[in-house]
Amino acid sequence: MSTPQNIPFIEAQDQEIAACIRGEENREANGLELVPSENYISKAAHEALGSCFTNKYSEGYPGARYYGGQEFTDQIERIAIERACKLFGCKYANVQPHSGAPANIGAYYGMLKPGDTILGMDLSHGGHLTHGHPVTHITKSFNFVRYGMKNPDTGEIDFEEMREVALREKPKLILAGFSAYSRELDYQKFVDIAKEVGAYTMADMAHIAGLIAGKAVKNPFDYGFDVITTTTHKTLRGPRGGLILIREDADLAKKIDKSIFPGLQGGPHMHAVASRAVAFGEALTPAFQEYAQQILKNAKAMEKVFLDADIRLMGGGTDNHLLLADVFGSLNVTGQEAENVLDEVGITLNKNSIADEPRTMFDPSGIRFGTPAITTRGFKEEQSARVAELMIEAMKNKDDQAVKDRIREEVRDLAHAFPIPDSFV
Repeated sequence: MSTPQNIPFIEAQDQEIAACIRGEENREANGLELVPSENYISKAAHEALGSCFTNKYSEGYPGARYYGGQEFTDQIERIAIERACKLFGCKYANVQPHSGAPANIGAYYGMLKPGDTILGMDLSHGGHLTHGHPVTHITKSFNFVRYGMKNPDTGEIDFEEMREVALREKPKLILAGFSAYSRELDYQKFVDIAKEVGAYTMADMAHIAGLIAGKAVKNPFDYGFDVITTTTHKTLRGPRGGLILIREDADLAKKIDKSIFPGLQGGPHMHAVASRAVAFGEALTPAFQEYAQQILKNAKAMEKVFLDADIRLMGGGTDNHLLLADVFGSLNVTGQEAENVLDEVGITLNKNSIADEPRTMFDPSGIRFGTPAITTRGFKEEQSARVAELMIEAMKNKDDQAVKDRIREEVRDLAHAFPIPDSFV
């Protein structure tokens, strides 16, 4: 078991909240997290997150704050920026966004004017809400047009369609990135089309930032992308937060800084910035590169089990940390049913729409799962494949309590054999 959090003051003062914390610790310790956007942070990053920096208001940027008493906040933010730039091979970074959505929105306003056109991936083909879904407020400010996959069973992006849309709509920004897409992108084609129409290029790498930092997949900056946005959790294995990286354009970096503050946010959460700095330091170690490579190996091991069981995987498989399975089409189990039964046996993932979804988003055909968190626990290919086998068995026997009880015991045994580590270095 990982070391429980020391919370004597909460336990003495607020029993209800203490019980919730202990309950969540117990859930995490006894089950397996497969949500691709979830991971564990180290105790060191956790300590920084709970540090005295939460007391300090730090509107502005290092050397240009609006309040006094900023000696150590400036040091923390400069360290975080330096480490982020080193990780991703760029000249400028903004470490202040509270999460991934503000990072994207801040980047849009830094690069564009209201009414400008953005070309991004269709949500139903793997894109993200902030890439132009009509339910979001950002669509009131910018005109979003979309591209998608040519074939959902191979994951191939329809670059001919993308080019046609770009030539017709003249976007000011072409956006690469996804929340439920399992293949590696051809960044050069994005850059070529952007140059043809005079657009910026931005990669939303929230899901695979850790794989980029760990040199396990390609870096969009190596192909000339202007901006990368990301979250700092998921594969990057830090606390929840956002990050904007600018390859080399100093003027663009200044515009994006101004867009984040004062344009979008007030003071940064300096305790979170301190924790991100710790996580960036961990990601600069050789051990993190090994971790990133193992994420891919584990995902491939799970891919094989699902394909051998004749379960349809969107994109035909995976090149990264996640898989999206059409369980309704393959097993006649809805995404919601699958999520529920897997919760029962201690395996946590999320229901997810598939391309050209025939059902509703609230009870879709698919499930989305991935390997960042189990890899943090030390899982290798053998254990990852076994988890995939248990998932399929549970879904096929969703109404058999005896089978589910047996699987639950094995999941608990696996979780205990591979406890959440306290340290990554």
